[in-house]
Amino acid sequence: MTDNIMHVIDLRGRNLSRADLLKAMPRASMGTHEATELVRPILEDVRKRGAASLRDYEERFDHVRPVHLRVPKERLHEALDALDPKVREAIEESVHRCRAVSTSQIPSGFHTDLAVGARVSERWIPIERVGLYVPGGKAVYPSSVIMNVVPAQAAGVESLAIATPPSKSSAEGLPDPTIMATCAILGVDEVYAVGGAQAIAMFAYGAVGSEEQDGDILCDPVDKITGPGNIFVATAKSLVSGIVGIDAVAGPTEIAILADATANPEYLAADLIGQAEHDELAGSVLIIDDESQIQKVQDSLNRRVPRTEHSERVHTSLSGSQSGIILTDNLEQSIAAANAYAAEHLEIQTSDPDTTISHIRNAGAIFRGPFSPVPLGDYMSGSNHVLPTGGTARFASGLGVHTFMKPVEVIEYDEDGLKALADKINTFAVSEDLPGHGECVLTRFVSDPYDKQSLKEQEREAGLL
Repeated sequence: MTDNIMHVIDLRGRNLSRADLLKAMPRASMGTHEATELVRPILEDVRKRGAASLRDYEERFDHVRPVHLRVPKERLHEALDALDPKVREAIEESVHRCRAVSTSQIPSGFHTDLAVGARVSERWIPIERVGLYVPGGKAVYPSSVIMNVVPAQAAGVESLAIATPPSKSSAEGLPDPTIMATCAILGVDEVYAVGGAQAIAMFAYGAVGSEEQDGDILCDPVDKITGPGNIFVATAKSLVSGIVGIDAVAGPTEIAILADATANPEYLAADLIGQAEHDELAGSVLIIDDESQIQKVQDSLNRRVPRTEHSERVHTSLSGSQSGIILTDNLEQSIAAANAYAAEHLEIQTSDPDTTISHIRNAGAIFRGPFSPVPLGDYMSGSNHVLPTGGTARFASGLGVHTFMKPVEVIEYDEDGLKALADKINTFAVSEDLPGHGECVLTRFVSDPYDKQSLKEQEREAGLL
């Protein structure tokens, strides 16, 4: 008999506290301390040496020394001209759907009139310049170009730069041609053949030095960095956070499937494999309250995994400590486990998915029903696939138009509006031992706000009391 690939976490009959439930969830080990020790010197070196440092690190880590750190525009359009028409059609469909959803996400401002002459408004302002990271590694991700660029464009970001690792197969050290073609389709022409932590440093600090002159500016600093990446990219984003804004510190990708006896075990197995294909550290978790279904899923995995393209990678992921099958007493406990796990991607394959979804509080994105598998969201659903990982969906959300905008309040009071509050503001300020705050307001209505002996009389004469 073939050994089962995935281990089972049995929660049945256990009265678990919230803390116990969180601890029981399978998680990938990030190794962030070791990554920090490696990444910090890279950030500092790029900050000091600019383009020369970027080339050195590309040669060291990606084993290619780019001829052009900034990809020439003509190379982007050459890649588009050479793109397989069917691939181009798929990319354009993905762009169309993502743009439709992103346009719907654009927030509108508001104003609130609190009294005559007293208004507070809110404006949503696009971030001025954004650096978008597109990972390389074990796969090619033109889909990540779309998921970063389209909502940024919808938000109205005027300056977009993309960094993505160079390809070893390119004599010039250019990025993957499909990624370049996707940039051309989207009209983004500031593209850098730079990957890893060094790309994050380039975005955060800018970089001087180019093919022509050492003193030329290669890349201006950005205001915010978005996009997924490996642990070194995630660590670099964490370290530069505060110098620039970031979307999130992403960990390995993950799926949780909340299922019951009505779910098709073949679908469940295929969807677990699909997520495991990303990376050996990817998390694939099945949460189910029917023990008989578990062996059906294990049997399907045993048949499917050896036949899939990246079987060794998939097997390592599914058998790792970050993956597993969580067996529960009932649907209520399954929902509690799903909320504790707070999956990046959460599939719902239960007999009443809408009722189940109504009890879900924590998930990066929810995929309802047997015909909404995660790859739909990866490519074509119109939703965004840059989502919170590692349980951060308990407090964070996925990338969208709001990621590239900032709400700014506008406070607009006229003389009468401020006058009605002047004494209350002064009282509040004095109670906090900040009398200068109160004097700032009172000086607009009384002759000498610093004369505490006569201040009340001055306020009465001014009509503040």
